[in-house]
Amino acid sequence: MGIQSLNPATEKVVASFESYSEQQVQSILDSVAVEWAGWKERSFSERGALLKKAAELLRERSGELAAIMAVEMGKPVKQGEGEAVKCGVVCDYYADNGAEMLAPTPVEGAGRKAYITYEPLGTVLTVMPWNFPFWQVFRIAAPSLMAGNAVVLKHASNVPQCALAIEKIFRDAGFPENIFRTLLIGARQVEAVLDHDSVFAVSLTGSEFAGQKVASAAGARLKKSVMELGGSDPFIVMEDADMEEAVRTAIISRCGNTGQTCIAAKRFIVMDGVYDEFVSQLSAAMDKLVVGDPLDRATDMGPMSSGRLRAELQEQVDRCVAAGGSIVRGGSIPEGTGYYYPPSIVTGIPVTADVCREEMFGPVAMVFRVLSADEAVEIANSTPFGLGGSIWSKDEDGAEKVAARIRTGCVFINSLVRSDVHLPFGGIGLSGFGRELGTYGIREFVNVKPICVG
Repeated sequence: MGIQSLNPATEKVVASFESYSEQQVQSILDSVAVEWAGWKERSFSERGALLKKAAELLRERSGELAAIMAVEMGKPVKQGEGEAVKCGVVCDYYADNGAEMLAPTPVEGAGRKAYITYEPLGTVLTVMPWNFPFWQVFRIAAPSLMAGNAVVLKHASNVPQCALAIEKIFRDAGFPENIFRTLLIGARQVEAVLDHDSVFAVSLTGSEFAGQKVASAAGARLKKSVMELGGSDPFIVMEDADMEEAVRTAIISRCGNTGQTCIAAKRFIVMDGVYDEFVSQLSAAMDKLVVGDPLDRATDMGPMSSGRLRAELQEQVDRCVAAGGSIVRGGSIPEGTGYYYPPSIVTGIPVTADVCREEMFGPVAMVFRVLSADEAVEIANSTPFGLGGSIWSKDEDGAEKVAARIRTGCVFINSLVRSDVHLPFGGIGLSGFGRELGTYGIREFVNVKPICVG
């Protein structure tokens, strides 16, 4: 069965690839295991130098890589360039800090001498999504490689050119040929990869359904897994919020990447006193967005990645209206070629409606009116997801108290929710488990081994 690269702006297939056979996959995994035996003995400085070179290539090729993203999944080129540069940042970060993060940690009171070591274990399987086709990969690959592990990538089937471009970056940077490999395979072949003795862990970013499947398969084989799944992030606007900054960030969070972002603000919870102003300004800001060809540098928002996802989004919007919600703007599929969907706002949805507990993976803002911080927290916590959230208020002390009550993986106050190389990133509930980035991320896929003397 082949893998196709389809341009969501034109609805045309631009490239096709043969899926790797089981024999090919096992041969690659065997080669990776052999290569790892030498790689794990390399010094941190040697590994770091190669990551630094990869960072240079990402910056040099940012325009080229952005064009691939635009054609395969519809990301506007100026956003794609930013993504490629951010991948360089994570390579530099672990090259500069990885050795210190994994240096032996002394422990007092456990004997005459005791310390904790962090040892590489083998091959990490990464099962990655299409929405940030480079960033999602590099934020796992950079720390894993710096730690001395090997990495194999099973990318989303609609971004094969991105997957192969990533492999080429590592190869061109001078990494051993079989320390990072792309596997052009379907979802059904993932379990066979997990069966290989050299694969000790899997990191997946994707849907709740995909997470359940892969985590179950890993658990059955007693292999470590980290799951970064969906989100339905609350964006709480208090009465004393800087409205201009809140709206500016709301647009970036909800409409960036055509709203196809796990940590995008999806539920806007606004105090009654500023509710009308917020909705009005949000709608006006959406009016100014340029929706169009992702290869055009003037474009702010490209198409959704597929017709199926757009149809699912429309079905959710229709259920919002059926439950009693009102469409302020957008809310319907436009005519014409390409999987475009307009920036949309829906208000007045009863918080008890099932659709309010789901993730909307597209440029639709659900806005809720509340009368108190307690009510805002109650609504924020009324979803099984828990990835991120933000609070907008000039009273930072009060906002921190509200943040402590929100069940989620992270909270940002007066700032865009984002994955930052310095901070652990991950969720709770249906948003997954485990952490990426920061010191926590590089220590997820190592053997944390105490050594005690006396």
